[in-house]
Amino acid sequence: MTQHPTKTPQFFLTSPSTCPYLPDQQERKVFTHLVGERAPDLNDLLTQGGFRRSANIAYRPACETCRACVSVRILAEEFVPSKNQKRVLKRNADLVGTTYAAEPSSEQYDLFRDYLLHRHAEGGMAEMSVLDYAMMVEDSFVNTRIIEYRRRGPDSFLTGEGQGKLVAVALTDEMADGLSMVYSFYDPEEESRSLGTYLILDHVKRARDAGKPHVYLGYWVEGSRKMAYKVRFQPQEHLMPEGWRRFSSGD
Repeated sequence: MTQHPTKTPQFFLTSPSTCPYLPDQQERKVFTHLVGERAPDLNDLLTQGGFRRSANIAYRPACETCRACVSVRILAEEFVPSKNQKRVLKRNADLVGTTYAAEPSSEQYDLFRDYLLHRHAEGGMAEMSVLDYAMMVEDSFVNTRIIEYRRRGPDSFLTGEGQGKLVAVALTDEMADGLSMVYSFYDPEEESRSLGTYLILDHVKRARDAGKPHVYLGYWVEGSRKMAYKVRFQPQEHLMPEGWRRFSSGD
């Protein structure tokens, strides 16, 4: 269906479906299309208001009986890595992340498939074809980039690029006030590297270097083991009914 952008975005509500995070819960989402020349500004505004982006759709939970999903953003300028996070950074010091235009490749898709099969085989993305993956990367009217991570090579100090096989990938939106991690995946055989943690730490550094105060991590759900890692990155803010509020893991 062709979408014709209007001055005022139109919002829609999905039908109830099974919640992927909490048992015995039904999820609904409110969403709108991010299309046209105003899409980057709208994406910034909606992300700051708790929305997430997938392809040209911005969405947020609108569940009838549950408010467990909480938007999280790291305060990049104040962030200090923990002892464990410092070890993760040291462990991955041989990696170089290179930023490219949001263009898919067969190498990315192969890594994406391996990641899903090992980490999310039962998830809704497990059946994504190469065309589905290409749409996830390319179908964007906002400032989206692909960051590819490879091992440092002898010429990396000159080229700024890694060499060898692809180790990890991050699909990232560049916003006025920070970076939004749309989706990331990595080599499941490199489990000892803690690459999921490393990618977030690298984005914090990138945001700080660019003078951007926030790294948006999407939703945290208290009580969901899948989401527990997000509160390890302190300090951070959670979006509450009264606005963004500083959060501590001891709260």
